[in-house]
Amino acid sequence: MEADPSGADTLRQRLEQAGGLDAVSLEVEQATTLDTAVERLARGSVDVVLLDLFLPDSEGLTTFERASAFAPDVPFIILTDVVDDELAVSTVQGGAQDYLVRSEVRPAVLGRAILYAIERHRLMSALRSLSLIDDLTGLYNRRGFTELGEQYLKLAWRSGRAITLVYLDVDRFKSINDTLGHLVGDKALKRVAEILRATFRRSDIIARLGGDEFAVLALETTGEPAEWLAQRLREGVSMHNVSTNEPFRLEASVGVARSFGDPKVDLDDLLAQADAAMYREKRTKKRAVYL
Repeated sequence: MEADPSGADTLRQRLEQAGGLDAVSLEVEQATTLDTAVERLARGSVDVVLLDLFLPDSEGLTTFERASAFAPDVPFIILTDVVDDELAVSTVQGGAQDYLVRSEVRPAVLGRAILYAIERHRLMSALRSLSLIDDLTGLYNRRGFTELGEQYLKLAWRSGRAITLVYLDVDRFKSINDTLGHLVGDKALKRVAEILRATFRRSDIIARLGGDEFAVLALETTGEPAEWLAQRLREGVSMHNVSTNEPFRLEASVGVARSFGDPKVDLDDLLAQADAAMYREKRTKKRAVYL
């Protein structure tokens, strides 16, 4: 990802000259702006990113923070013309695998850096997943949501963008467990996880906080209203009930909270606001039933 349109061709030539890449098939794609890079990363199927921090629409550390937020499971190597030790340390501390200066990097060194970055990242991801992933659903657990969510909030503050937290609680989940058994209850939770994945972007942080409670943290890239995200989720739940042959019916209460890059608002604040909104919706449903 770099501004120079000829950069991809130069990179291909250098990789062809690199040793140690004979067994690896590399396909090089180029994005000349951060916006186009983010769009490409959101589609997935990227093994490694070579990132120039100075693009037409973004400069410095913010470039890395925004790009990596949309692909937390992809290794990043900074490849730039800028010699800046402080910036290099900051990007590596932020999660970049390496910081390379073009004029100082030989093809063989670049090739090894790519291979090592991919392998190191795979190992780190495997180790992190042991403590950050919910065993049942494959979503992030509460710890994973908290760790990644704090990073997302910092990114929102620095980039001046809005961030939305959607909180979901499965209605009458205890009834599914009690009448159909825990195996069916587990299946219902897995189905909720599938609906969440289908509803939200790959770059959004989707988590099972515990029991039948789920949360999603979405960094906004468009002018879509926050409530639209919640409505799309409700529609996903409704579609499940129409199309499934499962013995259970899914119902959910949803709450939404939003922050516009305010550094005074932390993740606990957003969770509390979305949780309160979710319970207001749940109480409204109960009143409707009893009337």
